[in-house]
Amino acid sequence: MATLGQRLQVSGCSPSANHRHRRCVTVWSTVAAPVRPSAPNVPHIHHASQLPRKTVSAPGPACPLAFELVQGNLVRFTTHGNNVPTAVLVHGILGSRRNLHSFAKKIVEGFPTWQVMLVDLRCHGESAASNGGTPAVGPHTVQAAAKDVLSLLREQKIFPHMLVGHSFGGKVIMSMAQQFGTQLPRPVQAWVLDTLPGDVRAGGPGRMDHPADLIETLRRLPLPITDRHAVIDFLTHKGFSAPVARWVTTNLRPTPGTHSLRWTFDLDGIAELYNSYESSSLWGLLETPPQGLAVDFVRAERSSFRWEGGIAESIRQLGHTVHILKDAGHWVHTDNPGGLFDLMAPTFKQLVDLHQQRAQAGVRRR
Repeated sequence: MATLGQRLQVSGCSPSANHRHRRCVTVWSTVAAPVRPSAPNVPHIHHASQLPRKTVSAPGPACPLAFELVQGNLVRFTTHGNNVPTAVLVHGILGSRRNLHSFAKKIVEGFPTWQVMLVDLRCHGESAASNGGTPAVGPHTVQAAAKDVLSLLREQKIFPHMLVGHSFGGKVIMSMAQQFGTQLPRPVQAWVLDTLPGDVRAGGPGRMDHPADLIETLRRLPLPITDRHAVIDFLTHKGFSAPVARWVTTNLRPTPGTHSLRWTFDLDGIAELYNSYESSSLWGLLETPPQGLAVDFVRAERSSFRWEGGIAESIRQLGHTVHILKDAGHWVHTDNPGGLFDLMAPTFKQLVDLHQQRAQAGVRRR
């Protein structure tokens, strides 16, 4: 039997046929058994009718995205082609698809008939122009980032069964669902990991590791960068924690032909994206979700966001679920991946059962 995490097959990353996306497919074995920003200002909500609303402009042209498919080791035996049960995992601000790779492996080890699509959002990772990606056309907003992912899914002829988004990515997947329309061709489960559907702006003195502060500090960082340790020292001197300073330097890569380092993200675009994240409201999706959509929120036990003031209760009033993940801060997928998997696992099983029932019904109709 293959051991946990043993790689059975990995294809190298290579351009797809239209040369717009880098595509990686990884197949993993199955096992037998299955920084924190300060609290934001949010309105005190007693009832769902008091939810804030915000009008946003339509996003511009979609940006080609780098992506990766992590597949369970039974996917190759499927007869459903592009109808393989698929979960899309979307990272947070200043992150990349690598942040969620370990959790994607955990999913396909537990559910080997599934595949997980990991994407680098616009201005991030291999999708960033600074890292060889196609320059994204602004404005850079949550809605534009969602449109990018939907465009990728259409091009790959994949209609996902599950959407999972962490922090900024949580609002991206909610916007994706909002852009689906009023009715889905089949049920879709959305998991929003430790973010709020409305205003997530934080304020007040003394806040530590706040993303907006980090983005602005990185934009002021003297260039060229020649030493990762110097960046860590610079950030800790500015008041950021050592773990966050070390984490952000994982986004540095050597500049070809020089002795300097470059960021693998586009900071100006990311600053726009974060501003959109702070102010965008997805309460409208929760009030009138597309038919067939289920939305579950995961609130970290040590969440940086203020869930009091009626937020969680308002979500529940609208027919959605809020779970509390014990022993976890904002980084739920790394702080308590086992607990997060256990929360999500029943929905994977429900969708698998429904998928199999529909497949069998299609065979009987032939």
